[in-house]
Amino acid sequence: MYYKKNMCSKLKKIISFIFIFLFIFLSFTPSAKADDDSRLYLDKLKFDINVNEDGSMDVVETWNIDISHVNTLYKTFETDKEKFTSIENVQVKDITADKEFSQINEEMYHVTKDCYYALTNSKGDFEIAWGVGFDNSYATRTYEISYTVKDAIGKYNDYAELYWQFIGKDFEVDADKITGKITLPDKAGAEDDIKVWGHTENLNGEIYVTDTDEVKFQLENFDAGRYVEIRILFPTEIVTSSGRTYNEDRYDDAVREERKWANQANLRRKWEEIQDDVVATFVIFIVISLCIIFIEKATKYGKKSSELNKFMPEQNLDYFRELPEKDVTPGEAVYILKEPYNTFNSNFGKIFSATLLNLKLKDYLDLRVEKNDKKKDKIYIKRLKQADNNLKTDEKRILEYIYKVKKEKSEIEIKELEDYIQKHSAGVEVLIKGCERNIEKQLVESGILDAKQKEEFLNYSGLAGVYYVFAIMTLFWALPLSIVLLVNGLICSRIKKKFNVLTQKGVNSKEKWKGLKKYMEDFSLLDEKEIPAIEVWEKYLVYATAFGIADKVLKQLKTIYPNIDELDAVHTSTYMYFMYHSNFQTSFSNSISSSISSSYSSATGGGGGFSGGGGGGRRPEAVVEEDNPLKPN
Repeated sequence: MYYKKNMCSKLKKIISFIFIFLFIFLSFTPSAKADDDSRLYLDKLKFDINVNEDGSMDVVETWNIDISHVNTLYKTFETDKEKFTSIENVQVKDITADKEFSQINEEMYHVTKDCYYALTNSKGDFEIAWGVGFDNSYATRTYEISYTVKDAIGKYNDYAELYWQFIGKDFEVDADKITGKITLPDKAGAEDDIKVWGHTENLNGEIYVTDTDEVKFQLENFDAGRYVEIRILFPTEIVTSSGRTYNEDRYDDAVREERKWANQANLRRKWEEIQDDVVATFVIFIVISLCIIFIEKATKYGKKSSELNKFMPEQNLDYFRELPEKDVTPGEAVYILKEPYNTFNSNFGKIFSATLLNLKLKDYLDLRVEKNDKKKDKIYIKRLKQADNNLKTDEKRILEYIYKVKKEKSEIEIKELEDYIQKHSAGVEVLIKGCERNIEKQLVESGILDAKQKEEFLNYSGLAGVYYVFAIMTLFWALPLSIVLLVNGLICSRIKKKFNVLTQKGVNSKEKWKGLKKYMEDFSLLDEKEIPAIEVWEKYLVYATAFGIADKVLKQLKTIYPNIDELDAVHTSTYMYFMYHSNFQTSFSNSISSSISSSYSSATGGGGGFSGGGGGGRRPEAVVEEDNPLKPN
């Protein structure tokens, strides 16, 4: 017994020492970095690519970049004669200063300011490097790098192929957004004649055919150390010649490769899961020790819990018959009512549908319904005008998304919207996350949401989740440990519920939204002297859609107004006519929600590998001579 207690005491001291060491290390990390203030961040990286008839491609890269204490920027290309023969016609411009850089023919570690070189470097890679001259200062600059890649296109019997890595794993700079447009030298017969694939380690972007001679791609929140490569197959007759012409077919091999890489990606994920289980077994021993520390912290958690006071509504409402605030977007209303801090994704389909209805009320879209041959609803969305400053940011995002669907048409069918959503799963993920960020920012600015309290809520929510996971993992082989972990999880869960994520104003607003929702659900049962006019119900139905009760409200409206179809207000309101004469919940809201849910859940990664334009970044201001044959100038 003494031995066990002694070992426990020593283990506890070791764990405490580790925590103290990590705390000191992390505390001093910022000051340790103070000696190296160099920093790069790409606000936007844009690629404009024109494929030529001779199998070459002209590339223009536009770097909108934040620079701090950096002398030289560079871009490297892995040399591979089987993929391209040479890179020519290189030019570098400073768009911000409206200046063309002067070319030099000498490899330099620190390139002279306003100069550039484009040559095969000492490592055998083709390299473009240019001097920016911000050794002791910082700035935001836009640079344009243009070049021609000879024989970038492989010409096969059935298809021509562009397969190019625009960013490689050696690229050192993070980017907020990466976009690209690839233009073919001639139009294909149809968009379906062009096949596209995009490869990256994390699926946070999309690639799509926008015309019979155009392909676009985009990514957001790109992290350095990953790659971005594009593969396009298009009719071989579009390219008249190429130094890489092959007397064989390409399509079947390309599809086979893409399928193979997808399967390999799935195998890697399974192997990672196995590795995680192995690591988890090791972590269990650490968790046991950590539990000793967190048991001691349990009293501190209890004290913190007792100090927190949850806001209560200043007025308890059974029903509320007015909109709590003016010009609240459906997404904001759902956020306030349901507080979906971790479940925004599951509510987004209804938010999307409700936002479309609200955009109709604001005359940015129009909706109409007609019956097909089988007497089923065909719903159409007509685009009236694009987003402007009269809309909030989350509404703008959704309206801009609608404008991406069949851009050549002024009116689209709901089925076309569903198909687009299904085919652009990564874009749906970007849309959902972007709208969530926008809504949170809007609610903070309006005094409804407390950002700091939400952050603490999420921290304790995550901590509770970790405890629960480990409690389950240890339940059948270490019951005492499982109980300790479960208790800590429960304490953290209790604490998180006491954070005032909604301000007092927000809590009051939530009470009103609850009252309005209950009123919309029960109004046909109430003894009301005055029932809101049809025009008011138009606005109510926007939020009823967002809350998932639109069909219930419509059913009650028909009870209160048995001859609703004969009312002048219904005939003058195309909105109410649309709601009344369509199987709304099934044909519109549910179908969109189902498409978004299915598309979002299918967003998985995968990809292959290809040589091309990869590495890039900055030259450190100091270099060890043995590690690099080039000396700083």
